[in-house]
Amino acid sequence: MNRLCWVLLAITAAASASALPVSGQSRNDGSLYSRYLLGELRSFPSSRAQAMGGGGHALWSLNFANYANPAALSRQFMVRASGGMRFDNISTSDRSSRTKQLRSGSFSALQFGLPLKSNSLGLGFAFEPFSRMNYRVTATGDLALDPTRSDTPYTIVSQGTGGLQQLRLGVGYRIAPRVSMGTSLDYLFGILEESRRTSFASPLLIPTNLASTTRMRGLALTTGVIAAIAAGEEAELSAAASITLPATLAAHRVRTVGESLDSDTLGTLKSGDITLPARTAIGIAYATRNTWTFTADWSYAPWTRFESDVELSGLVPGALRDRQRLSAGVEYLPAAGNVQEPYLERIAYRLGFYIDNGYISPVAGQDITTRAVTAGFSLPTMFGGTRLDINLQIGQRGSTSGILVRDRFVTLSATLNVGERWFLKRRLG
Repeated sequence: MNRLCWVLLAITAAASASALPVSGQSRNDGSLYSRYLLGELRSFPSSRAQAMGGGGHALWSLNFANYANPAALSRQFMVRASGGMRFDNISTSDRSSRTKQLRSGSFSALQFGLPLKSNSLGLGFAFEPFSRMNYRVTATGDLALDPTRSDTPYTIVSQGTGGLQQLRLGVGYRIAPRVSMGTSLDYLFGILEESRRTSFASPLLIPTNLASTTRMRGLALTTGVIAAIAAGEEAELSAAASITLPATLAAHRVRTVGESLDSDTLGTLKSGDITLPARTAIGIAYATRNTWTFTADWSYAPWTRFESDVELSGLVPGALRDRQRLSAGVEYLPAAGNVQEPYLERIAYRLGFYIDNGYISPVAGQDITTRAVTAGFSLPTMFGGTRLDINLQIGQRGSTSGILVRDRFVTLSATLNVGERWFLKRRLG
């Protein structure tokens, strides 16, 4: 128990520090597509599922708390804690072949699982990002003030930071030998901060800064089910489904206008509701004696039904898209569950892919599709039940058609998964 407590403290400290820029990065920027609506959507079901395409709705696991589907929390017999960081390298290019390198580091997730009744009733808690806004765009031009004088150059810098976080409390219960159900209550909260700073080459013109801060909070409810439709000593085939009901976020926006970086000259407040659409997902998984595991998932969210009483970047007719995500992956564990095998055979090797058409586009009627390959290693440690997962994603988002840009990204993440047996009854020999 002591080791798990110390790891939890270390993970919490890392999560707190993740708000600071990572040392050595050139600029703490992200994808330009995070400029729109709520930012770039993110999820972290588990480090295992992340390396297998990022789905995992039907994945049973005794070694990981799976938050893709709260029904999976029913299969726990160890108290588990996990947390980690991710590092992103993005190369963005436009139709003129101009390229920009962006690097940043951020917090992945903090997860905690507790078996209330071993392999039957489980509780889970998670703190993870829901969306992230992190962009900077610079535009230059010339302003004609007087026909008798030369034009005055100006520069406009638009940037945004922030995003939504979510606190998740879930419970999973095995209602039959092969069927489990689960529910999670998610508290979404966060701040989006955007600004547009205009400066002029002429000292006769005053630089201005228009800024807005939007605070949001609300609750979402997710329900899921997993069923082992074929189970035996050699293999198990499982199917799963989950649904997240539409959620309403209370939003409060403050606009400020000022000179340069000072933006306290004028302030206006607007309040309203933001309605997130429902989300449904289905998945299958096939496991053979803990050696081979295959998984495939599909999710859908009708973002064209998104509504907001406050202005958000990109919220114009035709910009919203119904989001679909398809993923699949495989895991190979040569030693299965035998801890006496050589170290290399106790490493879990994972590979997957996903295709995500995104939920918003700067060009009406055109999808911003993300295609990526995922891979990872799960390394055993000298402590039983504890593993270090190293994951990698390599992919591409968008295109260089028209005003669009293309992102080529590489994401490296490290997650520590700790497990211990608690509440064991002492026996006298």
